[in-house]
Order: sequence, then structure tokens, then C-alpha cells
Amino acid sequence: MKNRVLLILFVLIFGFFCASVMAQNPSVDYASLNTPEHLDGVRFIERQHSGRLGTDPIKYNSPFQEPKEFSVGVFKNQPVNFGGETGDTTTVKRLQNGRVIYRKIKVPVYKKGTDVSVEVKLRSNGDKWDKSGSCFVVTNPELIDVVDVSLGKEKFPENSIVDKGYGGILKTDDYVPALELMRFMSPFGVGHYSDEKKYPKIEYNRPVYIPKWENEVVWEKDISELESVVTGEFYIGIWIDTWTPEGYSVDVSLKYSGRPRPKLKVMPLLNTVYYVEGQKIPDFFAATTLDLDFTTKQELRNVDLYYTTTGHGGHSGGDEFIKLKNEVFLDSKLVLSKIPWRDDCASFRRFNPSSGVWTKKDSAYAYNENFEREFKEIEERLASSDLSRSNWCPGSSVMPYRIPLGELKKGLHGLQVKIPGTANKKDQFNHWLVSAYITYTE
Repeated sequence: MKNRVLLILFVLIFGFFCASVMAQNPSVDYASLNTPEHLDGVRFIERQHSGRLGTDPIKYNSPFQEPKEFSVGVFKNQPVNFGGETGDTTTVKRLQNGRVIYRKIKVPVYKKGTDVSVEVKLRSNGDKWDKSGSCFVVTNPELIDVVDVSLGKEKFPENSIVDKGYGGILKTDDYVPALELMRFMSPFGVGHYSDEKKYPKIEYNRPVYIPKWENEVVWEKDISELESVVTGEFYIGIWIDTWTPEGYSVDVSLKYSGRPRPKLKVMPLLNTVYYVEGQKIPDFFAATTLDLDFTTKQELRNVDLYYTTTGHGGHSGGDEFIKLKNEVFLDSKLVLSKIPWRDDCASFRRFNPSSGVWTKKDSAYAYNENFEREFKEIEERLASSDLSRSNWCPGSSVMPYRIPLGELKKGLHGLQVKIPGTANKKDQFNHWLVSAYITYTE
């Protein structure tokens, strides 16, 4: 009898609790919010008891349940070019005559943190060259940012300028540089020039160990340390340094696992990528160092510095093809000393159908028709895309260096970047694309 009374009491309490939860106002339905903006690919994905993924949107999210997995398609088949096709202009905004695209999106805020990754897919629409690219976010839209300056609403603050004219590079009290989610480098003509029927001579660029040219290049990067700036409402964009009307087509998506992880704060420090029309190509390292003074309003703990760097100047002896040491100092202490270099560029050959090709004489110890090994003189194809470069390859993404700094005391700090860059002559365009931010807890 006692057990029956307890059971009835439990059922009544549980029923009252469920009714209370159902009566509460539902929280934000992000799938519905983004639908008017034609946000392709938005979906909540909830883990089912069977372990399979459900694909129905979660319409009502109770206060006791955060969304588990979430993904958002930011751009889909969106053109990035110079004065060419515009694609979706209702939700996607274009700057630099189409070389920059950006949009505002809104995703859930995970109170307990989450893993995040960004995926970028790229196809050439006719641009046959290798180009620098960047996926970025604007982290503090209440301050001056690159979008405001691009639209003519603001000007770069004087103390964001390096070496008389290189504006918008340094963090200031009222300006924050764009924060780079991913640096990438377009390959030579992937997709557009991969069709050997349409471009039959392309077949002769392909070495025997490449069965076919790829139709696109896909990069995915874990950006979980940046979770705090890619949740809620924010601007996200793509810049590609193309100067052709054909340009490229890009897809971008963000994926959130829902797995709890420690939440970090983020402070963008500097960025030399020229997202804004009129910004100079950052060739100042040959003449000066990059110096930033910034203030922390309280002590910061568990500080990590993320530093991304690539050298450019595609001519013989240019910074793209020579080894130059990067040195980073914090409060006059050397924290990074590296020669950023990639010597694995031949592994990206299948993404580079329109790369220039030469032949090079070599010797091979190989089997002859009688299955006997002998030395032979051969000629091998050598593509421009195979050549080693300053921390990048045509078709690669670029990983930042992560530098643990421990604690930063409250007050003024100094960051300095030294690169012995090559001075420009005529149209050589030697320059370094460098960006940096810190993550921390308070």
C-alpha cells in the first residue's frame, strides 16, 4: 500500500513538472530566424537513442536542453571575383568590387561551450592562378571595423596605422581588426580547368601518378578556441585576392558539436590582410617592424597567442620562395622564432590543373622491359604548384602557430613582429600576410 501511494505521488509530481515546462515560452528557433535570409543548409541535429542523426529542426528548446549538434551553411556557390557575377545579393554583401563577400548570421549560444569547425570549399570559375584567401569574422560590431570602413561609415584610427599609410592593421581602443578563422590559398584552376575534354591540353600537365584532376578543394579547420566569437549574432566573410571577372565559387559552413568544453575569451591583435579597398599591400616588413601596444584591464590566465603568417612575391627571389625567419616578441621577450616553410607542395598536384609545367632531367633506378633494374635518364614534369613556399602551397590552408603565454598581468603590453622582408622593385609585390589573436580566461 505504501509503495502504491509513493508511485501515485511520483506520477502526479512528474506530470506537474512536464506541464510546467511545456507551458514556458519556447526559446529562439534559429532555423526559423535564418529562413527569411535564405540561409542555406541551416539545421539542428539531435542525437537519437539509436545513435543515428535526426534531421528535423528542433522547434522548441526547453531551458534544460541545449541543442546538441548544429550546422549552418553560410555561403553556397557564391561567386568571389572582380566585377563579375554577383550571385545572391539579398543576404550576401559584396565589397572590393566582389573580392570580399560577407553576411550576418545567428547561431545558438552554448552556455557550456562547444567544439566548432569551419569548412571552406572552393572551385575556380575561370581564374587560372593561385591566390591568397581568408575567412574572417567581425568580432565587435559596436566598434569600428573593416565593414564600417569599407562602407565609408568610419575611417581607420591613426594608431591602427603602421609605417605611414598601412591602415587598419593594429588593434586600438575603438577599432578591432578582422579576426581570421582560416587562411587558405587557391590552387591553379581547380574545377574549371579540370575538364580534359573541354581543355584537352590539360592532360599533358598531369603526371602519371594523378588519375584525375579534382573538381574542388575542401579545407576544414577546428576553431573551437574561437567559439565565443562564432556563436550568437556575428558577421562572417571571405576575401580572395582575385583580379579576374571569372574568379571563384565558394561554399562555407560552420559545424557545432554541442560537446561541452571550457569557454575562452578572444582578443584580436593585428591583421595585415587587406580586406578594405585602398589598404596597401603590406610590404613594410623590409623597412620596419610591426609594433603593437595593447592594454589588459585585468589579469588574464591561460593565455595562448595564435600567429598566422605567409610570405608572398611570386618572382625569382621573392619572399614567396625564400626562407625568412619570423620573430615574435611579447614584452621584449622572444616567444616565437620560426622559418615558416612548406616543402610538401607536390602533394597538392591533383588540385592544380592549370599550373605552369616544365620538364627536368633526372636519373631513375627502374625496371626495364626484362624486369631488370637499371639506371635510366628520364625527364619529369615539374609544376609551379610543386615548388616549396613560405608556409603555404597552392591548394593548402594555413595553420596558425599556437604559443602558450601563461598569465598576462593587468596593464600595458607590447607585441612586436620582425620579418626581414625583401624590398620591392617595380612590380615585385613582396609582402607578408600576418594575423594574430590571443585566447584567455579571466
